[in-house]
Amino acid sequence: MKLSHFQFDLPEGLLAEYPSENRDESKLMVLNRKEQTIEHKSFKDIIDYFDEEDVMVLNNTKVFPARLFGNKEKTGARIEVFLLRELNSEQRLWDVLVDPARKIRIGNKLYFGDDDTLVAEVIDNTTSRGRTLRFLYDGCYDDFRTKLTELGQTPLPKYINREVEPDDKERYQTIFAKNEGAVAAPTAGLHFSRHLLKRLEIKGINFAEITLHVGLGTFNPVEVEDLSKHKMDSEEIDVDKNATTVINKGLREKRRICAVGTTSMRAIESCVSSSGTLNEYTGWTNKFIFPPYEFSIANCMITNFHMPKSTLMMMTSAFAGHDFMFRAYDEAIKNKYNFFSYGDAMLII
Repeated sequence: MKLSHFQFDLPEGLLAEYPSENRDESKLMVLNRKEQTIEHKSFKDIIDYFDEEDVMVLNNTKVFPARLFGNKEKTGARIEVFLLRELNSEQRLWDVLVDPARKIRIGNKLYFGDDDTLVAEVIDNTTSRGRTLRFLYDGCYDDFRTKLTELGQTPLPKYINREVEPDDKERYQTIFAKNEGAVAAPTAGLHFSRHLLKRLEIKGINFAEITLHVGLGTFNPVEVEDLSKHKMDSEEIDVDKNATTVINKGLREKRRICAVGTTSMRAIESCVSSSGTLNEYTGWTNKFIFPPYEFSIANCMITNFHMPKSTLMMMTSAFAGHDFMFRAYDEAIKNKYNFFSYGDAMLII
């Protein structure tokens, strides 16, 4: 398949700027691959599609406030710094994106906070991801991270063309977020409320928590027509013994195993053994899933509606089937479903 196979026209008004009023009351489209049917539901109806001992795989990564605003030395120009990845905790080295990038050179200093309590120096501008900064901070590491959290903002996607609001801190985070490290939310998980999780638990659904720290590579545009030439940025994952035990038991018993989000799917597909079961693994993955692809672990998937030509859309297409997914997207546009991070959800069974 080629990049051009994933192009469609998305009306601007369908890009969700705000989340639904209640997490579990966003729209839910249910795709049945075997029957080739499409149903329109509310997200809380998802419980009707699962039975006792079925498994849901949740990504428990936690978004940190990765967007900082500082001023350049001498000129005072306002510079946005987006923290991508910590390279060295002792030296306070970070890979970052800066905007506007053209104004920043090696050796420039940036000042953050009303009293300039945090200073960073640009030490490299040749990385594929942008720049490398060294933060100059005298206190201990914990104080430094606290200061970053104080000064940082919730990293809403750029298409959300508004100021960050107090509610975003809570709503751009899943309720099961635990392990800090993501610069974007695993958005399929945003639809789960505490009440819905409790109802699923009472019904006997088993939860397997994995971690994939979402990086901006997930959202980087694909710029090659031949998809096999696209390189994903690596993202950190942790699939522990608890997760493998729950999922492998579900596999043995032929239960429904549902990957909640493309990030959960990518994590578990990165840890498949030669016998088709799930292995424990802590490390990095740059796995890129696009059609045709044979999935080994999950037989069910929850995901949002994605942007044209995105890697997320390509994975969904590989799972649902390309023609069926485009039929579903046509229906979504016709029925005014909301797209992308704060958008509505799709269940593929």
